Amino acid sequence: MKEPTLDTVKRTGFLAIKTEVIRRIHRGIWPPGTLLPTEVELAAEFGVARATVNRALRELAEQGLVDRKRKSGTRVNILPARFARFEVSLVRQTIEDLNAAYRYALVHRSLGPAPGWLASQLSLRPDQQAMYLKCMHYADNRPFQFEERWIMIDTVPTVLEADLETIGPNEWLLREVPFTDAEINLSAVGADAELSEFLGTPAGTPLFRLERTTWLDGQTVTFVRMTFRPGYTMMTRY
Repeated sequence: MKEPTLDTVKRTGFLAIKTEVIRRIHRGIWPPGTLLPTEVELAAEFGVARATVNRALRELAEQGLVDRKRKSGTRVNILPARFARFEVSLVRQTIEDLNAAYRYALVHRSLGPAPGWLASQLSLRPDQQAMYLKCMHYADNRPFQFEERWIMIDTVPTVLEADLETIGPNEWLLREVPFTDAEINLSAVGADAELSEFLGTPAGTPLFRLERTTWLDGQTVTFVRMTFRPGYTMMTRY
C-alpha cells in the first residue's frame, strides 16, 4: 500500500490527514497512550487550516481511535475501540459489568504451522507459523467463556515475549497490536467433549459461539473462536 506524502495530504484535506494519523498509529509511530501534536502543530506540518485538522481528529475520536479532552489534547487510546456492527470488547469488562469477579486461566500454548483448515480459510501460507492458545474465563469462579485462538507470528512477532499467563490474549492484542479490518461470525454449536469439560455442561448442549478474524494492512493478526456458557446472550449498540 502506497503511503501518503505530505503533498498528497495538502491536496486532499482532512481525509488524507485522517489516513496519515491512522497509519502512524498502526505502524507504532504513535503507540497507545501517545499525546499527539497540537492541532496548530499538525496544521503547520500538513500545510492546512486548523479546522481541517480538527475535523480529521474529531472523526477519529468518534471511531474510538483517539481520545480528545479540552486543555489536555488528543491522545491515542490505550484500548482503541473498533466498530463495524460490534465493538471488540474485553471479556473481563463483560464479566465485571455483570457485577461478577473475573478470573482468567491459560490452559494451553504451543507454536507451529496454522492448521490446514485455517490456512485454507484465511489464504495463509502452508508453513505460516502461529501461536495456538486455549484459555478459560470465569465469572465468580463459574465457567463463562472457552477461547481458542491462533495469533500469526509474522504479523505479531512480539507475542513470543508476551506474558499470557497473567493477561488474556484479547486484552494483550487490543493493548499492543492495532488492526485495520475485522470479520465476525456468530453461530450455535453443540457442546463436544472438550466444551462439555471446560464449560461444565452436558455433551450436546446448545452453546453460543463467536468467531472473529482481524487483519492489519492485509496481514492476518489473529483468528479466535469464543464459546460461551449456556444462557449467554450478546447485546450490542450501533
